[in-house]
Amino acid sequence: MRTKRTYSVAFKKQVVEELLSGSATMGQLSRRYELSTGLIGYWRNRYEEGKLIEGKPDNVRALEAKVKGLEQMVGRLTMDNELLKKAMEYSLRKRKENSLPITAKSLEGSNGGARC
Repeated sequence: MRTKRTYSVAFKKQVVEELLSGSATMGQLSRRYELSTGLIGYWRNRYEEGKLIEGKPDNVRALEAKVKGLEQMVGRLTMDNELLKKAMEYSLRKRKENSLPITAKSLEGSNGGARC
């Protein structure tokens, strides 16, 4: 199976500029660089739209920043959720302990007697 080839922006610009200058036809460039004519046409369209640039587009950077912020929010909410679960368990346990009838066994831990 053939591996996916990647091309630098400089190479893409070189191929498109050769095509636009008229020094070579799309078929000649396709054979010379072993590229499909569809790929060269796609690069040409991107070049003409001004989207054949180095690095990631601005919208991708903005989306990555948004994802990072959302991941941080999920982390904070997860921690808050765990804390609330523990608080609820503690509250229910205390409520259950306070609602039990007083027996000799439950008085063992206390000092006994009324306080004045």
